[in-house]
Amino acid sequence: MTTTSPKAVVGVDVGGTFTDLFWFDEAAKRFRTAKVPSQRGDEAKGFIAGLTTFGPVSELASIVHGTTVGTNALLERKGARVGLITTPGFRDALEMRRRDRRQTWGLWGDFVPVAARDCRLEVPERTLADGTIHVAVDREAVREAARALHGKGCEALAIIFINAYANPQNERDALEAARAVWPNENIACSSAILPEIREFERSSTTALNATLQPVVGSYLGRLEQALAADGFEGRFHIVQSNGGVMSTATARRLPVRTALSGPAAGVIAAAAIARAAGHPDIITGDLGGTSFDVSLIAGGQAALAAQTTIDFGMVIRTPMIEITTIGAGGGSIARVDAGGLLEVGPESAGSRPGPVCYGQGNTRPTLTDANLVLGRIDGEKPLGTLQRLDVEAARAAIAREIAEPLGLDVMAAAEAIVKIANARMAGAIRLVSIERGHDPAKFMAMPFGGGGALHAGALIHEVGLKGALVPRFPGVTSALGCVIADIRHDGVQTVNLMLEGLDAAALDARMVEAGREAHRVVAEAGLSVERIDVLYELDMHYLGQTHTVSVPLPVTLGEAGTGVTADVIREAFEAAYGAAFSRLLPGIPLRIVTLRTAAIGRRPAFDLTALAPSAGASLELARRGTRQVYLDGAWRETAIWSRLDLPVGTRIAGPAVFEQPDATVLLDPGLTAEVDALGNLVILRS
Repeated sequence: MTTTSPKAVVGVDVGGTFTDLFWFDEAAKRFRTAKVPSQRGDEAKGFIAGLTTFGPVSELASIVHGTTVGTNALLERKGARVGLITTPGFRDALEMRRRDRRQTWGLWGDFVPVAARDCRLEVPERTLADGTIHVAVDREAVREAARALHGKGCEALAIIFINAYANPQNERDALEAARAVWPNENIACSSAILPEIREFERSSTTALNATLQPVVGSYLGRLEQALAADGFEGRFHIVQSNGGVMSTATARRLPVRTALSGPAAGVIAAAAIARAAGHPDIITGDLGGTSFDVSLIAGGQAALAAQTTIDFGMVIRTPMIEITTIGAGGGSIARVDAGGLLEVGPESAGSRPGPVCYGQGNTRPTLTDANLVLGRIDGEKPLGTLQRLDVEAARAAIAREIAEPLGLDVMAAAEAIVKIANARMAGAIRLVSIERGHDPAKFMAMPFGGGGALHAGALIHEVGLKGALVPRFPGVTSALGCVIADIRHDGVQTVNLMLEGLDAAALDARMVEAGREAHRVVAEAGLSVERIDVLYELDMHYLGQTHTVSVPLPVTLGEAGTGVTADVIREAFEAAYGAAFSRLLPGIPLRIVTLRTAAIGRRPAFDLTALAPSAGASLELARRGTRQVYLDGAWRETAIWSRLDLPVGTRIAGPAVFEQPDATVLLDPGLTAEVDALGNLVILRS
C-alpha cells in the first residue's frame, strides 16, 4: 500500500544544496515532507529521488516546482555564453548600465557584463521613438553577425534594437533572418521578452534571459524525461519570480522569470503563515545552501516590484516579488583574502562536494561547518537523508584555512565565520527595511530554509527586530509555497499616452486584448482554480519627471470591457502619488507610460491548521537532554528539544536547540520561544 493518491500534489524546491518537498493530499488533508541532497549538474536525480520517497511518481496528479537553478547560474556566473546583436551606437548599453558603481563611495570595483564586448555586434537598423522605421534592418548583416557569434562559441543569441518597444518589426525581421543560421532554439528578441521603454533594463533582461535559456531549458528537459520514464502523466508547473505558477513551455521561453523562483515560493508561504498566525508584518530570510534571500511583507501581503537586481549590475525587469539576494548560504565558503580579512561567500560548495563535513572531497570550510563545530548542529542528526556529519574534518578545515592564518583558536575562528555571515544577512535585512523607510522594530523575522532558523536570534539582536516567527517546517517552506501559489501571468507594454485628451476607448481596447491573452494563458495552465482575476496597473508620472509611480486601477476585465475612463485613472494616480510623496502637483499634465496586466488563477485556500501539532505532543516526548553549545565565546549547557513533538502553548527560555528533520532552530540566551496554535515558534526577547 502506498501513501500517494491520484489527487496528491507535490511542491518541489530544488536549492543549491538540498531538494525540499511537500506532499499534500487535498482530499484527505494529509501531508508529508522530505529533504534530499540536490545533485549539482544533474538536479533531476535529486528531484526524482525526493519524489519517490512518497511512493510511485506515476500516482501523482501534479507537481509544482520552484527552482534556484537560474538564480545560482547568475550568482555564480555559470550561465551560457551570450551573443548580442544591436543597433549601431548601442553596443555598450549593457556595460554602461545606469552609470552606477559597485562601491558607492569609491571609484573601484569592476563589473563583467553577461555578454562580452567582442560578442556584442551592431547591424544597420533604426526605429524612432514614435515607432517609425527610419532604417530597415539589414537581414544579411544579421545573418553574418549570427554566424560570427556562433563561431565565437556563443550558445544563445539576443537581439536588442533601440525603440523596439514602440515598433518590434525590425527585431522580428532580424529574428527571422538569424533563425536561418542559428543552430539552436536559444534565440529571442527584446520585444518578445520586455516590450517596455528604457534601453538598459530591456537589454539587461533580454541578455540575462538568453544566458539562462540553455541552462534552464536543459534542466527542464532532463526533469521531464526523468518524470516520463517513471510514468508521470500529471501536470508539471514552474513557480515564477512573481509568486505565481507557469507552464514549462513558458519557463523555457522566459527562463528569466524563474530567477528567484524558489525564494518567491517561500515568500508566498510565509505571507500565508504570517496572516494566519496574526503577525502580518514580517521580514523573511530564506537561508539555503548558496544564497540568503530577504523580502519584506507588510499587512500580510508580499510586495511586487517591476524589477530587481541579482548581484551588482544584473538587472531583471519583470514583475516579481521584491527579494534581495546575497551569496551567503550554508554552503558559502569562508576564506581569508589577500588583505588578511575573513570573508564568507559568495562562492558556494553546493551539495557536491558540499561542506567539508559532508565528506565528499571539499577541503574549504563553510558556514555549515562552523555551525557544526560550534555544536549548534548535531552531527549525528543531519538534515534530510545524510547519515552523519564529520565534525573533526570540519574542525581541521577551519583550523587550517581560517584559524592559523588569522592567529585564532578553532572555536574563535568558527564563531567569527558565523558572525561575518550574520553581519551580511543583517545588511540585507536593513536594505529592505530601514533603507526603505520601515522600522524593523515593528517586524518579526521569519527565518526559513535549512539554515535560516540557526541565525534568527542573532539577527533579532543585530537588526533590532521585534522577534521571530519560525514556521512549522522551515526547511521546506518554499516547497509548501509551491503548493499554495496561485497561477499567474503578467504582461507589460509601453503606451506613452497623455491623460489630457485620452482616447479612453482605444486604451480600453488595448487593456481588453492584454487581459484576454493573460486570462487565456492561466485558463490553459491545467490547475484547478476557484476563479481568475484580471488586474490592471499603470506606470504614470507628471510630465517632465523621469521616474514613474505604479497606479493600480480599480477596474477589471468584463464582458463590456474594463470600464476605464480618464477620471478613474486620474483619481487612482492621485491616490498612489499622494501615498508615495504626501503631496500632489496640480496643474502639471499627466503621462501614462506603461500598461501592466496580471491574470491570477486563485487556487483553493490551504488550511494551515493541518500543520498544527498532534494531540499526542508533550514535553516528555519532546525532551532530548542537553549538550554543549558554543555561544558568545564560551561553551554552555543547552537544552535540546524535538520540535515537532512540542505541544501548543509550550514556552521555553534560551539557550535551547530545537531539532527536526528539515531544519534546526537555535534559541539564543535572552530569548523565549512559544509554540502557537499552528505549530509556529514565536520567539521574543525574554
